[in-house]
Amino acid sequence: MKRKTDELILYRDLPNDGILRDVTRLLADAGSADKSRYCRAVSGLIETAALCGFSGNLWQDYLTLLLCSHENAYSLACEGRDGADGSVKEIALSDLAFFVELFGADLCVLDRLFDSDGFEKILDYSNPAGGTVFEKETARAICDLSVSLSGAGDAEAFARILQGWYKAHGVGDPGFYRAFRVEHTDGGAVLIPITEPLKVSLSDLVGYEDAKAKLIRNTEAFLAGRGGNNCLLYGDAGTGKSSAIKGLLNAYHDRGLRIIELYRHQFRDIQDVIEQIRGRNYKFILYLDDLSFEDHETEYKYLKAVIEGGLQKKPDNVCVYATSNRRHLIREKFSDKRELDDELHASETVQEKLSLAARFGMTVYFRSPDKKEYEEIVLELARRTGIDMPEEELLQEAMRWELYHGGLSGRTATQFISDLLGGMQ
Repeated sequence: MKRKTDELILYRDLPNDGILRDVTRLLADAGSADKSRYCRAVSGLIETAALCGFSGNLWQDYLTLLLCSHENAYSLACEGRDGADGSVKEIALSDLAFFVELFGADLCVLDRLFDSDGFEKILDYSNPAGGTVFEKETARAICDLSVSLSGAGDAEAFARILQGWYKAHGVGDPGFYRAFRVEHTDGGAVLIPITEPLKVSLSDLVGYEDAKAKLIRNTEAFLAGRGGNNCLLYGDAGTGKSSAIKGLLNAYHDRGLRIIELYRHQFRDIQDVIEQIRGRNYKFILYLDDLSFEDHETEYKYLKAVIEGGLQKKPDNVCVYATSNRRHLIREKFSDKRELDDELHASETVQEKLSLAARFGMTVYFRSPDKKEYEEIVLELARRTGIDMPEEELLQEAMRWELYHGGLSGRTATQFISDLLGGMQ
């Protein structure tokens, strides 16, 4: 193998490409190869498998991961609706021909050179433990793609298979993960993948059928490119507002839905986040949980401009979903409703504060259940979890529990059932 990684054009500066550099140098300079480099490469592939949950041919799995991760002019064009063609495709084919060669490289030559069997052992690797970086479905999909690419034969076939992945799954972290948090750095906002998002189903939220139907209808319109409104979910604590949004993610992530969780102190980064996801072939919900402001806080003005009111149009692939215990988000006082000595236009102050909630095109109300509804939630959760207890006794215990644990709510019912299950073990 004469070609080196620094001769790549589009697929250069690959992230985490130290193993690739070690292996290509070993193959190119076999006569003066360094065994420490050989050991480092084998160790790196095993560690990558442990983190990612890879099995099979770890060398090809690793190459596939590099290809799926790298955002460049070709991979991003393949992700988009129009696809990649013309000059960028021709340049990409030259790079991908190198990867075809790498996929077919006989690494056991290096085993014989160093009188070892390191690569032989990782060309059909078993990893029953799984990994910590990806969900099992994602790791399995990358390994399946690796097998498909290994049988491509030439750069054209290789490119067709890879382009199919980019179109279906995307490129980079949004193709691997369904949820993200935001971290502020000196260089701007960085999206950090959430590797183990909470698995909540919409069916786990007992009741609230009308509220769930409104959210589903709006989210499906958003995913289908038919608009979709920014949503404010408001109501009493413990009624399932946050669970509903998490349920939407788990129901629709396979249709390209992604969620980015933002907190109030991060609103200064919200425009930076939007610019990073603008134009990507995914639909992003900016998830603002427990959103509320005190009357002296002004961060809500950043959010107002993003939702509606700034000069730049909000991308079609972005919606804002917020939850709050307050209908109008900003704490109101009676003093706002009467003229103050130091403010001539107090009504304008009130209107400014109310205008944030008004910019959400859809509001969904989650109220606390009454006694009968609370009992129905308890009975349904008990049925789902297999609790076998006389109904009258179960409901008496449930009412006793809510007296000391926050009142009537779906959260209280869930906590009661969890406590029962814990006591039964």
